[in-house]
Amino acid sequence: MEREVVAKMAASADGQTKYGQSVKGLLTEKVSTCGADVIALTKQVLKGSRSSELLGHAARNMVMQEDAILHSEDSLRKMAIITTHLQYHVEQSSNLQDQLRHLLK
Repeated sequence: MEREVVAKMAASADGQTKYGQSVKGLLTEKVSTCGADVIALTKQVLKGSRSSELLGHAARNMVMQEDAILHSEDSLRKMAIITTHLQYHVEQSSNLQDQLRHLLK
């Protein structure tokens, strides 16, 4: 009977050892999976951060382009005014030349 008790205890200890190893293996697998998930999540966050950074640069560049376009439009308006004034002065000069020719005849 004593042998049976010892055999049962040995079997129980062996079963506990196998159970412990099984649980340890499952935990190791879960930890590895969680680690891989954390790495994947970190990569996605970094990609998102990089995307936000690129969008910020694009927005700043667009604002700079818009400012340049507005400045160019303003310059074109000023040049149109100057052109109109120059045309007026050319007409005035032409009229004065005609008057001088008429007087010199």
